[in-house]
Amino acid sequence: MKIIKYFLQFLFIIILFSLFKILGLNMSSALGGKLFEKIGPLFRSKKLIHSNLKKAFPNIESDDLDKTTKKMWNNYGRVFAEYMFIKHFREDASNKNIKIEGQEILEDIKRKNKSVVFISGHLSNFELMAMHIEKSGIKLSAIYRPLNNFFLNKIMERIRKKYICKYQIKKGIGGMKKLIHLKKLDYSSALMIDQRVSQGIESDFFGQKALTTTIPAQLVKKFNIPVVPIFIERINNTNFKIIIKNPIIFDKEETTQNITDRLNLVLEKMIVYKPEQWIWSHNRWK
Repeated sequence: MKIIKYFLQFLFIIILFSLFKILGLNMSSALGGKLFEKIGPLFRSKKLIHSNLKKAFPNIESDDLDKTTKKMWNNYGRVFAEYMFIKHFREDASNKNIKIEGQEILEDIKRKNKSVVFISGHLSNFELMAMHIEKSGIKLSAIYRPLNNFFLNKIMERIRKKYICKYQIKKGIGGMKKLIHLKKLDYSSALMIDQRVSQGIESDFFGQKALTTTIPAQLVKKFNIPVVPIFIERINNTNFKIIIKNPIIFDKEETTQNITDRLNLVLEKMIVYKPEQWIWSHNRWK
């Protein structure tokens, strides 16, 4: 039964992707946003989203809960539609749609051929992070979680490998081995640290414990490398700003717990700045 469900989802999404190609970037992004405003609440509990928002913002007003939720679905839908135009973002030499702040940090990493860990969260169009890093000439591997829908996952992996980052590393033990192999070849790594994981540690996230990945901390301790946070903001419609933050240098003696806690604080600041551009529909504090 699940296979039939996944296949029907796959067909529906293929039809939408075909329509998006015809409409072009701006119209598709707008349509995707409006579409998700309508259908998003049918698949994810409004109660859960509001509960998550209240964990982060205990004093948030009822009207702001609804506004933030609506804007979150709009951004989510835009990201969905924009997958058909990752090639456009990748090949646009003028960066017409993307403004970069802190490019000199990437240039320094590239010039010194030094390995770092890039981190961010599922904010704005999060796929632009790995895309821009690799586009800048940095040797990179991107860690990702495969989609449950294996029909759709094949398409997404193809898009990611061709236009976002060639070396896609699946989360898990096998992926970690490949990641370490590439690290020894001076490849940097990019990953989102905001997803709930089954193999992680409890770390403070907006004042409450949340299972959090330890991959950045493990890489820091094993290879003595810095962490570079990246914040992506949707300025309006299909225009973005990518902000590359200064590298965070950790002491060799810092614990995995301390490193993970500090990185969660960095992530919190990103989310607080643009809460409507983060995905609140996941059960992050389960």
